Amino acid sequence: MSPVGRFAATCGVALLLTGCGFRPVYAPPGQNAITGDIYVDIIPNRNGQLLRQALQARIDGSDDTPAHALELNVSYAEGAQAVGIQHDNTTTRLVVSGTATWTLRKPGGATIASGTQRSLDGANLIDGQFYYNSLNSEAIDRRVAENLADQIVLQLAAYFRAHPTAGQPGGMAGASDGTKAGG
Repeated sequence: MSPVGRFAATCGVALLLTGCGFRPVYAPPGQNAITGDIYVDIIPNRNGQLLRQALQARIDGSDDTPAHALELNVSYAEGAQAVGIQHDNTTTRLVVSGTATWTLRKPGGATIASGTQRSLDGANLIDGQFYYNSLNSEAIDRRVAENLADQIVLQLAAYFRAHPTAGQPGGMAGASDGTKAGG
C-alpha cells in the first residue's frame, strides 16, 4: 500500500472511532477517558513520589489542594530479588517487583473503585561499576512506577467508561457501589 493510501486509511479509521464515542486515555485534559476531578494523595518514600508524579501526569491531578471531587489513595510496596547468582555468591541480575493497591474515594470516604496492580522489571548488575548500578537502580524504580501508573490509569478509565457520571459533581449518587475495577 502506498504512503498516501495508508494515510487515507488511518484518517478513515480515526473518523470512524471519533464517531462511535472513542476517547483516548492519554488525551489532553477534558478530552481523555478519565472524567473525574481526581486528587492523588501523598504516597510515602521516594518510589511513592515517583508513582504519584506519574499518576498526576497521566490524570492531570497536579493541583496539591485536596478540594477535588474524588481522591485516589495508593499504598506502594517494592521488593527486589537476586536471580543471577554466581559460584562466588555474587549477584549478576536483579528483579524488582512493585505492587500498588489503590482506592478511589469520594471526599467523605466512601469507596468507589479499588484494585491492585503489579509490575516487574530487572537489570543486569556489573561487578565494580557502582555508578552504573546506581543509575540502573534509579531507572528501574522509575520504570516500575510508570508501569504501575499506566495500569492504574487504565483501570480508572475502564471504571469511568462504565460509570460516565461518577467523577462529576452530583453525578456520583449511583457510583458508590464499591466496584472492584482492577486486579
